Amino acid sequence: MAALRLAHAGKWWYAELVMWTGRFSQPTADLVLEYGESVSYDWKLYEHDIAGSTAHARAQLKAGMLTQEEFDAIANGLQEILADIKAGNFSWSMKLEDVHMNIESELTRRIGAPGAKLHTARSRNDQVATDTRLYCRAQIDATLALLKDMQRALVQKASQYAEVRIPGYTHLQRAQPVTIGHHLLAYVEMLDRDAARLADCRRRVNVSPLGSGAIAGSTINLDRAGIAAELGFDSVSENSMDAIADRDYIMETLFDLSLIGTHLSRLSEDLVLWSSAEFGYCTLSDAHTTGSSLMPQKKNPDVCELTRGKSGRLYGNLVSVMVAVKGLPLTYNRDLQEDKEPLFDSFETVSLALRVNAEMVAAMRINPDRCAAAVSDPLLLATDLADYLVRRGVPFRKAHELVGKAVAVSVGTGTPLNKLSLDEFKEISPEYGEDVHEVFSLDRAFALRTNPGAPSAANTARRIAYWQNKLA
Repeated sequence: MAALRLAHAGKWWYAELVMWTGRFSQPTADLVLEYGESVSYDWKLYEHDIAGSTAHARAQLKAGMLTQEEFDAIANGLQEILADIKAGNFSWSMKLEDVHMNIESELTRRIGAPGAKLHTARSRNDQVATDTRLYCRAQIDATLALLKDMQRALVQKASQYAEVRIPGYTHLQRAQPVTIGHHLLAYVEMLDRDAARLADCRRRVNVSPLGSGAIAGSTINLDRAGIAAELGFDSVSENSMDAIADRDYIMETLFDLSLIGTHLSRLSEDLVLWSSAEFGYCTLSDAHTTGSSLMPQKKNPDVCELTRGKSGRLYGNLVSVMVAVKGLPLTYNRDLQEDKEPLFDSFETVSLALRVNAEMVAAMRINPDRCAAAVSDPLLLATDLADYLVRRGVPFRKAHELVGKAVAVSVGTGTPLNKLSLDEFKEISPEYGEDVHEVFSLDRAFALRTNPGAPSAANTARRIAYWQNKLA
């Protein structure tokens, strides 16, 4: 990663290029410069800015606005600057405000007059919109790859413990039996929808605004389609004001990233519970937990807790951009500068979250004995008992009532539901047959759940094979 090095000279900053000398009789106040600079964070767009400038210069060459010699000087100069930035040998000036002017100023310093021609027929408005779209596209692609890695970790763990049975919960109360495999695959499905949303968002991101200028394009018409093709865009924007003014693609991206955070946060909560002494369904590795400065026995699921916390951070980033944009008239307003930090932060947060959670899940161990003890609770099969009565002709609502009475007897006498005698069941209702105790077989319970989406062994195995093939 390129290092950020700010150039200082004299009181504050040094810069070769001043952007608007003609209209103004006073220099910009230092506090205004400090308040308005964005180079301290938008320097991260440098690679995309240089790519966009190179494509723009090539269009100028084709339009006869640059000689081949001038274009070569610009292109080579930009590549040299790119190499210097990557090597950490580039000094950024806050006085030049942003990444765009820093690069253009340095290019002009290095190559002279040709550098001063580069900004013809473009504005920083369409320049930043282009850079940001290129950044989003690259980061979306990287995030999609990380989502697959996370899915692979979950599928591997689901495959390893496919048939380990655990209670499933509603309201955090034991509800019905499921399996570790089925449970973990639920998150694979969620993350797949996250990936689909991001991929769909990418289509709307991948539209070139370059050539829209500050608001109404330019009287110097360059080949927008050619520029777009060179930069890998699918198309060009059709309205210059919309291209400059809207940030819906950023908000959509931030929403998609927030939803990834939501799903990781829910998984984290499951693992916080599962790894507790009260549950004991899983053990997180020492490498992905922390201890206590006071209590030597502690092993804390910090990664999970941080993931829960960082999901709120992702929501905040989304809301901050939506609030910044909601009241803006067309077209560009400086408020839009506030879209960068939330965007960068969300991508960086999700990237790290996906990487560390994939690593944590891969290292996690399931404790089959604790799972077996928990899932042995016969109350988990109360719904199966109601279904048994339905098969004997009892309407479901009546069956629900009769099972509820059996549960009441079980709880009241301290007798496990499956240990109630046939006479006790018959006393509740003659609808209970002599085979009633067969209901309390977990093997039977899972074997009957053959509908698509249910947690039978065959369904789980089939879905694991599907995901293994898809993610290969």
